[in-house]
Amino acid sequence: MSLTSEVQSRWDSLTKPPGSLGKLEALVKRYALIRGEARPQLARKAMYIFCADHGVVQAGVSAFPQEVTRQMVRNFLNGGAAINVLCRRFGIDPVIVDAGVRGPTPDGVIDRKIAAGTQDFSERPAMTREQAQQSLEAGRELAAEAAGRFDIAGAGEMGIGNTTAASALLSAFTGLDPVDSVGSGTGVGSAGLTRKAEAVRRALTLHHPDPADGIGVLAAIGGFEIGAIAGFVLGAAERRLPVVLDGFISSSAALIVKAIEPAAIDSVIFSHRSAEQAHSRMLAYLNADAYYSLDMRLGEGTGSALTINLLESALALYDGMATFEEAGVSGRE
Repeated sequence: MSLTSEVQSRWDSLTKPPGSLGKLEALVKRYALIRGEARPQLARKAMYIFCADHGVVQAGVSAFPQEVTRQMVRNFLNGGAAINVLCRRFGIDPVIVDAGVRGPTPDGVIDRKIAAGTQDFSERPAMTREQAQQSLEAGRELAAEAAGRFDIAGAGEMGIGNTTAASALLSAFTGLDPVDSVGSGTGVGSAGLTRKAEAVRRALTLHHPDPADGIGVLAAIGGFEIGAIAGFVLGAAERRLPVVLDGFISSSAALIVKAIEPAAIDSVIFSHRSAEQAHSRMLAYLNADAYYSLDMRLGEGTGSALTINLLESALALYDGMATFEEAGVSGRE
């Protein structure tokens, strides 16, 4: 019996109509397939929050100033951010990673700084190809460490300007017009949306990124934290470590993964459908479905944390319900 059939047989043996728990059944099946176990456990949980600055902020694409990235890293350390509240609530270990934040890396933060932020990609490449490869390798190394410590890892992010990078990546890989790929991000108004679309359009015209070259696209218009998330997914896939991606920005890392190693997407659980207007199109391009649609667009890993908790509930049902035989309940005729 295949692993898929074994998991399905377990679900169908429980005291409920077949398929009546809907996406909860599918979520457990995906987790089991990634782990390679019919009865996988979920005890050790982590949330990796990848942080970096973005030079494209200089193009007026954010409602918040650049220094908020560094300030939020400190907020993560002090336990005051939304993701900290959810991690405490659900027993998830937060792991903060500096992939490219301006200024010194604080104690308590994992230092994987490639540089002090990217360049303004509307005027020059965001990073060199070597830096892009370094960001991927940083993520791979962290995944190798995580696989020995955790059963599952969420991936969130923080970086003022990174919704613009995610929009640029989506347009580069799919051909979507920048007007349709940009969204409100930190809460910019109509003028800010126009600036974001113009910045993305200038970048695409300037760099002509080749969607077949994932590293090249990352170097031209990506971010250090996005590259590190992509590398984390690639490394996790090699070690059967399930990765729960957050929203629009974290999902944009999967675009790079798809270009480099499409099969690695199978190790990903996509948590929620962001309120960012183009996230649905991004998920469709990735042939992915999400488990929540709550009009969220905060980032940090908040959607990932909720989905890890949802998975725990689904596994509790899968493991804890009685079978028809155990309960003495008649099954379907």
